[in-house]
Amino acid sequence: MVALALELQRRGHVPVIATSEYYGEKITSTSVAFHAIRPNLTPDDKDLLRAVMDERSGPEHVIRRLMVPAVREMYTDLMNAVDGADLLVSAELVFAADSVAELARIPWVVATLAPLSFMSRHDPPILIQAPWLTRIAAFSEPLYASLVRLSQWGIRHWTEPVRQMRRDLGLDPGPAGIFGPREKAEAILAMFSPLVGAAQPDWPANARVTGFAYYDRHEPMPATLQAFLDAGDPPIVFTLGSAAVFDPGEFYRASAAAARALGRRAVLLVGPEPPSVPPSDHEVAVAPYAPFSELFPRAAAIVHQAGIGTTAQALRAGKPMLIVPFSHDQPDNGARMVRLGVAKVIGRRQYSAATAADALRGLLDDPSYAARATAAAAQIQHEDGAGRAADTIESVLHGRRP
Repeated sequence: MVALALELQRRGHVPVIATSEYYGEKITSTSVAFHAIRPNLTPDDKDLLRAVMDERSGPEHVIRRLMVPAVREMYTDLMNAVDGADLLVSAELVFAADSVAELARIPWVVATLAPLSFMSRHDPPILIQAPWLTRIAAFSEPLYASLVRLSQWGIRHWTEPVRQMRRDLGLDPGPAGIFGPREKAEAILAMFSPLVGAAQPDWPANARVTGFAYYDRHEPMPATLQAFLDAGDPPIVFTLGSAAVFDPGEFYRASAAAARALGRRAVLLVGPEPPSVPPSDHEVAVAPYAPFSELFPRAAAIVHQAGIGTTAQALRAGKPMLIVPFSHDQPDNGARMVRLGVAKVIGRRQYSAATAADALRGLLDDPSYAARATAAAAQIQHEDGAGRAADTIESVLHGRRP
């Protein structure tokens, strides 16, 4: 969203990012205006992060325990944030957004970051809670579509407080599905590469694939890490992105051991409060953070959890990947990288020094992975996700069909 805001600012617009208070300083440091809205979610609460990243119950926890209970506070804060605004862009789980846009009488655009949420029968995603659904789609697309509708009906109670708020505001309660209201938006920005998820016949008519939007310049490359990179062969980079990093388990110790077993240098990006990590030495560099856009191109391979932002940066760097998905869209993103021929996947519970070393040996010894990763990067690097998303927003502002 920072990348999109900066592109809109470059074009003369005045963007404001409204999100949790925790991110205010990072946003304002980019020169983009900030407005706090509730709930104030932070990665400082380790119990919360463990619940959110649970492979089975994480999505339900996010929706039923965090977002939906705060929908009235979210509505109040967001209504204040859009005072004087010309347009609202929201993520999919900002459940007050359609109500705010409707009552503020401003156009509404939805941004989605991963193809999973479209639940297309033509491109069925991998759901960790129901992996069998993908096999059903291969057998019968109509049956798959019916089961998806049935599953949406089965969890309709998750968002009942949202519909009740809309009734109290004098609005139609709207559809029961989690993603149903977005079809009322002027546009849906599918902010990922068509390499990852191409538009499908059963997507909403207002959806537009833009490509990835990149921004990772909040902090510079640590000087010690820069020196490590300059001192030897390309390392294997191990990272758990911006959320899973707070609940890593034994990921980093196993990763360091795997790199040593292969005789490879390694970089471990461990986050600001690592619970238990090996020390740095001449073969293993440990750092809390590094800009992926600078680090990944210098890697031999990248081991990550397949969050969509990390996946986008790894694709752009053109490096083979070993993926260890935790929850949410990560299993599906990982499966898409396997289909592209640029990655292998190990389940979170199966990840160990031995399994990681074996998978990485296969990635690094087979030149076809690097060749396909290079080809994917060549396409990704010609995409302008922030620019295309901004084009769509300006079309909406000017009253044109996006």
